[in-house]
Amino acid sequence: MIVERFKAKIVAHLSYFIGSGNDAMVVDPQRDCQIYIDVAQRERMRIKYIFETHRNEDYVIGSRELAHLTGAQVYHGPWPAFTYGNTLEDGQQFDLGSLKITATHTPGHTPGCMSYAVTDLDSGKDTILVCTGDTLFVNDVGRTDFGGPENRQSWSESLYDSIFNKLLPLGDAAIICPAHGAGSVCAIGIADREWSTLGLERQMNPVLQLSRAEFVEYKVNEHHEYVPYFRTMEKYNLEGAPFIGSNFTPKPLSVTEFQSKIEAGAQVVDTRSPSAFAGAHISDSYSIPHSVLSYAGWFIKFDNPILLVNENPNDLDYVVRSLVRIGYDNVEGYLSDGLSTWYRVGFPLHSLGLLTVQELKARLDAGEKLTLLDVRSSAERDEGYIESTCYIYLGHLEKQISDVPSDLPIVSICNIGLRASIAASLLRKHGFENVYNLIGGMSAWHQSDYPITH
Repeated sequence: MIVERFKAKIVAHLSYFIGSGNDAMVVDPQRDCQIYIDVAQRERMRIKYIFETHRNEDYVIGSRELAHLTGAQVYHGPWPAFTYGNTLEDGQQFDLGSLKITATHTPGHTPGCMSYAVTDLDSGKDTILVCTGDTLFVNDVGRTDFGGPENRQSWSESLYDSIFNKLLPLGDAAIICPAHGAGSVCAIGIADREWSTLGLERQMNPVLQLSRAEFVEYKVNEHHEYVPYFRTMEKYNLEGAPFIGSNFTPKPLSVTEFQSKIEAGAQVVDTRSPSAFAGAHISDSYSIPHSVLSYAGWFIKFDNPILLVNENPNDLDYVVRSLVRIGYDNVEGYLSDGLSTWYRVGFPLHSLGLLTVQELKARLDAGEKLTLLDVRSSAERDEGYIESTCYIYLGHLEKQISDVPSDLPIVSICNIGLRASIAASLLRKHGFENVYNLIGGMSAWHQSDYPITH
């Protein structure tokens, strides 16, 4: 038996290759699916089954393309009405070498969620692992808000029943294989530890310590953001996304080619560090550092071409694959040799300010009037903020840009300065001139023992 886990960092997506004998299955494959074919060839196995745990909302699933490349059959749950693959029955079983796979309907996160329990018949009849999708995570459970307020109660009740009546009875020793790790938008409290068992979750997962009534109340009142790009993911994962092949390298562009594409409506995504972006950047570009690329889903349009400005050429493949995984197939090129080619020919550049926490504290102590703009999540803000800050969550900033005072210098604040750089670039795009990024953010503010408000 072989089990390999793959992680796509942009949405902390976890997928699994499980094989026995000559056959293998893949659970929730990522869109750039060649990796599973490579493992199958290495292990001299054929991919026989592709199982989806649910219609994913935050990334494009690669099932249809992997099936096209391998001849494997795709299976998914009963909701929604998929236009591809095969619909499973609750309890339906499959043979895979010495393994028995049991598909179990575990609704709650969505009405169609499925989990896949794996038994190794060479070792006994107990479940050895279960792929839980977005039903059960390490230290948390799936969100229940995708059906709207009118379904929140019933979906939360279903989630509790799925976990306690269908998953936990599989046995404390069973390893759980969830569809996401820490950093996913599909739950708030997923632990950094990515391996666990049903027994550990039964004992340690804080949400599973609640009574049924407490669990449902907690899930009904839990706050999550709905990112605009989810609509495209839902459509792709209902109908099957366009095939993308295996070549993700965009074209290197000269400055004149780059400029002409900007004039034709292309969007510039600058993935360099906040300090590099602040020092010099192309007008109207988005600062989206590569470690927080998922925020592209709030602002970047699917219809307009994307142009990249990178700091490190080695990051290019990661950036392009990450964008492809959330549906952005329109990366038309990158600035050859980086920003230096731009300023060497005398093309105009813009900049914005950087402030350390010491500099900000000194200005505030001196009585300087500043607009402090906190763009963190509401959960982060609840942990403490600088007095008199204006709060707008980053994802809502562009729609609420008119709420930002324009008569004072603006200091953009997040945890360390990455999301604050995105916010600062949005402010500059909308005509705000005197903009600063608080480099080090609230992390540095806390480390310096400066006062916070709750």
